[in-house]
Amino acid sequence: MEHVLRSWFIAGRIAERIGLETDAKQALYYVITLAMVGCVAETPELAHWFGDDIIFRRDGYDVDLVGFPKRAFAMSHVGLGRPPLERLGRAAKLAAFGEKALERILITHCIATGQMADQLGLGSGVSDPLQQVFARWDGRGVPSGLGGEAIAIPVRLFHLADGVEVAHRSRGIDAALDLVRARSGTQLDPSLVDAFCAEAPEVVDGVDSVADWNALIEREPGLQQRLTDIELDTALEAIADFTDLRSPPRAGHSRAVAELSARAAQRAGLPKDDVTNVRRAGLVHDLGMHGVPATILDKPGRLTAAEFERVRLHAYYTERMLARPPALARIGSVASKVNERLDGSGYHRGLPSAALPAPARILAAADAYQAMTEPRSFRPALTTKEATAELSAEVRAGRMASDAVEAVLAAAGLRRSKRRSGPAGLTPREVEVLILVARGASTKQVARALGITTKTAGTHIERIYAKIGASSRSTATLFALQQGLLDPFGPSDP
Repeated sequence: MEHVLRSWFIAGRIAERIGLETDAKQALYYVITLAMVGCVAETPELAHWFGDDIIFRRDGYDVDLVGFPKRAFAMSHVGLGRPPLERLGRAAKLAAFGEKALERILITHCIATGQMADQLGLGSGVSDPLQQVFARWDGRGVPSGLGGEAIAIPVRLFHLADGVEVAHRSRGIDAALDLVRARSGTQLDPSLVDAFCAEAPEVVDGVDSVADWNALIEREPGLQQRLTDIELDTALEAIADFTDLRSPPRAGHSRAVAELSARAAQRAGLPKDDVTNVRRAGLVHDLGMHGVPATILDKPGRLTAAEFERVRLHAYYTERMLARPPALARIGSVASKVNERLDGSGYHRGLPSAALPAPARILAAADAYQAMTEPRSFRPALTTKEATAELSAEVRAGRMASDAVEAVLAAAGLRRSKRRSGPAGLTPREVEVLILVARGASTKQVARALGITTKTAGTHIERIYAKIGASSRSTATLFALQQGLLDPFGPSDP
């Protein structure tokens, strides 16, 4: 989190020194804030090729990712954590198809990031530059051929500040200077490199101690208006959608938990403010999953003790990310308790029942129910009857509150009928296919699920992508989420 904060301070100081205009400063603020949001859209494919996506991105800062160094870096990380023969097989595939695969990953990232900016209502002044996040000064990035001053100035400043922050934090100012000088005229704008090098000590002075997100918010170069309730909900829904993109089986999970929690809170007679807060907490309860590698989230077998500890920490990350600014702290206080249990056996704090208010108890029951009725990489979805039995067992064991579970089960029974036609001219069959694709199904799995041939399933997918303007599973999933197709209140089991 602090990487973005420190990067913005570095970029902002350079922007002041070069006399950047106000409009460009405002775009810079949001470009740096959102530039890496698209990482979640590329996570499943990165994990397929390179294993731990977090390690892959971390190590990438040490390499100027172009030409032979880029290929060597990719080969050194392909299949990390996999058995030797599997690594060898993936390396062979990467050598044959890797260039196109990597380009597709970066394009997906940019499209998804632009969609986030659009959802937040930031306009083309932000969303357009975000399409250039992987461009290079020498034109050898993505989009191919885009380079020099054709790259928006906020993006060029982002490239410089992003690398400087990592190098300075990990190895000091000399390393930061060495990095930018080595990449001047290749990845980086030479004039910006010169501006940084001329006053590097002043630019990075105090950056290591920057930890106040309120200071960042106060420096937003726009009107600094407070979000309305509707705008806040829209922003949290966008965050929820992007969080779930990290793991295809979880697509729509956060929205589903939010709606189920709110319905349950209403049935339980909670005050209106608590109903609103528990819905918002449901949207962001898995925010900390960004700190868990995709190889763990989607592992088909049992987690090791070390892997489960990484999962346990996601609740801590959620709490920490939402603790600042104060406006989100109340939401985070409930969201971070989603895995706590009345007998103190939950995580991450192991809180007793007295420390778990009604909204947190309802959210815990709603998340457990929703997760059980969704497929996971290690098991199929449970039926509503099976999930009900599991929750009842948790009540008998003293881990969940009976009134919270009753409210959730009652709310889960309020199910709407499936929509019979889709947006963008999608047929009912195409809606079915899109939902399966959004939840991570391959073309063959779609064919098996619907009793059609693989060729027919592929044709459906091509037509769907053309109709909705999608170029990847991630962008198709975002469309499905935004259109309400991954409906948490579809028909119940017979």
